[in-house]
Amino acid sequence: MTEYTTPQKVALVTGANKGLGRAAAARLAALGMTVLLGARNPALGAEAAAAIDGDVHAVTLDVTDPFSIEALAGLVEQRYGHLDVLVNNAGISGSGPVDPVKAVDQLPSTVDVDMVRRVFETNVFGVISVTNAMLPLLRRSPAPRIVNMSSHAGSLTICSSPAFAGLPQSAAYSPSKSALNALTVQYASELRSSGIKVNAAAPGYCATDSNNHTGTRTPDEGAAIVVELATLPDDGPTGGYFSDEGPIPW
Repeated sequence: MTEYTTPQKVALVTGANKGLGRAAAARLAALGMTVLLGARNPALGAEAAAAIDGDVHAVTLDVTDPFSIEALAGLVEQRYGHLDVLVNNAGISGSGPVDPVKAVDQLPSTVDVDMVRRVFETNVFGVISVTNAMLPLLRRSPAPRIVNMSSHAGSLTICSSPAFAGLPQSAAYSPSKSALNALTVQYASELRSSGIKVNAAAPGYCATDSNNHTGTRTPDEGAAIVVELATLPDDGPTGGYFSDEGPIPW
């Protein structure tokens, strides 16, 4: 297996034209990485990339479109020959920009099943599609890392706690993040012997479009755990679920 050694590591962040993805891209660029900023809208991607200091390049990527994913994998292959970091950040709430305390459209008893399918298409199936397309490139890195953007809402332990009983239940977003956590464990188990570390990150309640910027943390604060997991040393964990305060109960 050929290992590509370049002056800069190459990182791909999906859904990175705003919010947590953009913050993660900026932090990775600040570390000296070449960052590929994935966005469905090329114009918004280019605008975001231009606003970040460092070696940042906008790339068009729709994680629900196989042709878009295949095209990007080919571009990375041709331009760089490898990939060191994959941050699977692209995700949707299904409810649009809402105050999560008032997000009652995801109640299991009344939810639109088509909305659930759309959420899983991006938050789960999109992660599988992008990860599998990028794995051949990641295998060429001397220290490959995959970070899946999860949420505290994906923790069955936390969501089943009486402390959260007063919040609306979710049949779409929260289960999609629980599924992403399970997927993280499965990838980590399969790829452990290859040196590819796969972990899930929970950034906390950050002010983003998905919650109408009602979050109590900034995207930059939330992105800290993403970058920590993206730059783990060789003896770092794999198959874990972390916030910047440490491991989170599944």
